[in-house]
Amino acid sequence: MSGPDDAQFGFAPDYDAPVPYMQRTRDYYIAIGYTTPYRWAHHVDAPFQPLKKPLDQSRVTIVTTAAPYDPAKGDQGPGAAYNGGAKFYKVYDGDTSKGHDRKHTSATDSGTWFPLPQLLKAQAKRRIGAVAPRFFGAPTNRSHRVTIDVDAPEILARCLADKVDAAVLVPSCPVCHQTTALVARHLEANGIATVVMGCAKDIVEHAAVPRFLFSDFPLGNSAGKPHDEESQALTLELALRLLEAAPGAQTTMQSPLRWSADASWKLDYNNIDRMSPEELARRRAEFDRQKEIARGNRAA
Repeated sequence: MSGPDDAQFGFAPDYDAPVPYMQRTRDYYIAIGYTTPYRWAHHVDAPFQPLKKPLDQSRVTIVTTAAPYDPAKGDQGPGAAYNGGAKFYKVYDGDTSKGHDRKHTSATDSGTWFPLPQLLKAQAKRRIGAVAPRFFGAPTNRSHRVTIDVDAPEILARCLADKVDAAVLVPSCPVCHQTTALVARHLEANGIATVVMGCAKDIVEHAAVPRFLFSDFPLGNSAGKPHDEESQALTLELALRLLEAAPGAQTTMQSPLRWSADASWKLDYNNIDRMSPEELARRRAEFDRQKEIARGNRAA
């Protein structure tokens, strides 16, 4: 609520704060009939690995939670509905010399969630030593055990094989933020410096990571605004500065960029106060359908 003195004092509205994704997600799933609240990963401390060499001599990779594009798995293009059939369950890698052609959620500019173009420019400017030959895909696993015991060690092994010095981890969805936080913790504990670039502040800080660049943007835009190269370049540069200058674990830097002057978009995400009973019922049915698709994919 706004008070009578807000305009006089120049106050922002109360909702213009980082979106409370954990609470919204709990409330949402209870509202559609799932009464067991999800247990988000929570730590009170984090490992910390300083860069072992200057950044302009370091080999840097990207860890993404975006699925690799597969034309056999239905519509994955701009504006497509959520597609459980395109979800992946094993770590994958890609060739950084060929880029990444996946269009994630409604995004029409992959630079908002996959900062490889900007990282290659940083290499050309000798801001970093080199882009690693491969980037890595981390499955968005709701199972903490699978992420910690299977996926994170696999990504570490591939990073070590590529002689990676530092990793930039870029999540999209809420659980993606948890996934990258857990992977970052594992990499850092095993000698690789990391920075998570994300939009879900509560989830990442709850899990406790070494370095976190927070962009107060809608989910799916962790690497900058779409079709705004200046925004994407600044976002990566802030992440690189954090790699270099963070004084210790659990260092959060907030990007100075704003998504728009109107912050009402923060009221939309999974906000049950804005949904009718009919809409909640429809979402429950769709969630059940996507779960069945995912269960079939996992068993395949």
